[in-house]
Amino acid sequence: MTWPDLEARLADGVCVMLPVGSTEQHGPIGLIGTDTICATQISVAASDLCNGIVAPSLGYTPAPFNTAFPGTVSVTADLFSKLLEQVCGGLLSQGFQGIFIVNGHGANLEPAQNVKDRFSPGSIHIQSWWDPAPVSDLRADLFGAWEGMHATPSEVAITQALHGARFHPDAEMPPEPLSADYIRAHSGDKHGPPNEHKARFPDGRVGSHSALATPEAGTRLLQVAARALAADFTTFSDERRAAG
Repeated sequence: MTWPDLEARLADGVCVMLPVGSTEQHGPIGLIGTDTICATQISVAASDLCNGIVAPSLGYTPAPFNTAFPGTVSVTADLFSKLLEQVCGGLLSQGFQGIFIVNGHGANLEPAQNVKDRFSPGSIHIQSWWDPAPVSDLRADLFGAWEGMHATPSEVAITQALHGARFHPDAEMPPEPLSADYIRAHSGDKHGPPNEHKARFPDGRVGSHSALATPEAGTRLLQVAARALAADFTTFSDERRAAG
């Protein structure tokens, strides 16, 4: 968009989607930056369905547990919070009525919530792209327990639909299954020091059988996630307009 394009839309009273991902390894066949790719492209596809506006993505976020793998660039949660706060403040000061953060990385949630709490109630909404029930159900139908926690087949499938599939022999064998206790203890990407994390999961997958991913599954996931996001963004936008 040009600034006159945006000025005309702002005059009508609009909200904005803000994709937030990460820059980190995603196993032997997952692309570095998968979280940012997924959050961005689902947002773009959703915006096509609901005439939404998508802000440039934030791709450098906290991922310290993965920094022993080549390609991972992590920033502190404090720095990410400060950047996100200034970006959100800038968008609101430009005249957007609300910000719908489309999250693609578990470690972003806690600092993003802290930022949300600093603004007026209702002005910022945070939603991971996999949260809506239709998306969660499809992930379970496609991959079951092999969805795992990191380098998941669902996110890898979406990048395959967009950028093609990759092959690596390490990905063909199923990873070590995760216990329910492990998943609960490590939610929000609480995976510990990088060297210990890599020693525990040497190929970068955390309970996720990435080789189950296919471009066809990725296309389905992208479409379902985009429809769900478009509906939720429309509801959020309507509520913000009603609030004035």
